[in-house]
Amino acid sequence: MATIVTPGTVVGSADKNSPGKGTAEENGNLIALLTGVVSEIDGVISVHTHNEMLRVNVGDMVIGEVVKLNEKSGEIRILSVEGKPNRSIMADQEYAQFHVTKITDRFLHNTADGLRRRDIVRAKVIEAGNVIRIDMREDDDCGVLWALCPSCGDTYEAEQNGDWNVVCRTNGERSFRALADDFGGEAGKAALNGAGKRWGGEAEALFSKGSAGRATYIAEDIREDGRERTYFRFEGEGGQGGRGRRQKADPGCRLFVGGLSRDVEENDVRDMFKKHGKVTDFALMRDDEGNLRGFGFITFESKNMADAAIAALDGQKIKGRRIGVRDADAPRDEKPKRSRPEGARLYVGNLPFKATEDDLTALFKEHCDKVHVQWATDKSGRKKAFAFVTIQPESKGEDVVGKLNGTDFMGRNIKVDVSKPQNRDKKGNNSGGKSARELRALAEEEEDAKKKRRRPKKE
Repeated sequence: MATIVTPGTVVGSADKNSPGKGTAEENGNLIALLTGVVSEIDGVISVHTHNEMLRVNVGDMVIGEVVKLNEKSGEIRILSVEGKPNRSIMADQEYAQFHVTKITDRFLHNTADGLRRRDIVRAKVIEAGNVIRIDMREDDDCGVLWALCPSCGDTYEAEQNGDWNVVCRTNGERSFRALADDFGGEAGKAALNGAGKRWGGEAEALFSKGSAGRATYIAEDIREDGRERTYFRFEGEGGQGGRGRRQKADPGCRLFVGGLSRDVEENDVRDMFKKHGKVTDFALMRDDEGNLRGFGFITFESKNMADAAIAALDGQKIKGRRIGVRDADAPRDEKPKRSRPEGARLYVGNLPFKATEDDLTALFKEHCDKVHVQWATDKSGRKKAFAFVTIQPESKGEDVVGKLNGTDFMGRNIKVDVSKPQNRDKKGNNSGGKSARELRALAEEEEDAKKKRRRPKKE
């Protein structure tokens, strides 16, 4: 009875026998490299397996499962090679890689726009060295053979609907796949890929939102370092956020917060909103590099809590920037516009940077009853050299301008003028509601900034 040996087993002596197939010489011994049966023919010792390992070559058509998707590349696990015996693939050739440009003859923003994890694909081997590389775009027979709906797990069927070419009959969800010609066992499906065509408006609008906006059409994507991506759920588009699927909030409970500084601390924002009720969901949006995008969504347990947060926080400042807070789900025409305080609105320019809102308030309070200061800031939250001051009663506006314009304020002669209502110039350009003096100040500030950028650096 033949004895089964495993890799590493000593099967003979090098001084008596020569190594054959499945064996190698090591320290004077012949050892097995495979699991199988030992044979000796004319002094040559070999190990034979009942199931020979299969090696992949350039030009082979392989069937594989998509197991990894990065932004511009991906990986499949090779399951079989068409036209060759159904045997196990050599361990060093079990996985093959591809680039986003090798998926289909159509521009893809991301590999996940044409493939998803768990898809079964056919591809052609174009490199078979240390790394196996595949191509799915040059042959109609290549592409996705079978795909699952990420929402319910049912099988997708091929059906053209605008840019989308697959549909789930269970929930009606549509998506796009780089289809092989025989997708689903039927012929002619590669024509549904729209080779060489541009994406329509609906698709481009979805792609422009980045990975988070495409969450509905991504079964499971992963980061370049192998970690799972997380997505915020855009209403009406499905997807996942955090560690699971986000539940739709009751009307009026989900708030949008915008105007946030890019260097704001998440905990500071969270704590500010927690003062007004129980927060059930919190997410500040980030780009693909992990930087804050300046807005986010906060969900409260009840509408009363959300309304209280809007009333208290809309227009407040965080790190020098005034934030906007509103009902995220209200129709656009119903979203309240922040009203300016009543009174005479004055432009105040050439302000010293060491001055504070309290200092400016105190200056104007000497000449009127009520004062509201709105200091202009740049995108980083740093103060500019001008502000808007609204005073009451409104009738004192011109009088205050006459008293304070050109006066010394903390070492600077400030400029004070009445801020004109929004109007358009003779050319139809929007002045943004700023006075002529204000516009000149802004233009001068912009020109100074340009001069600084043009100034040569010191050696």
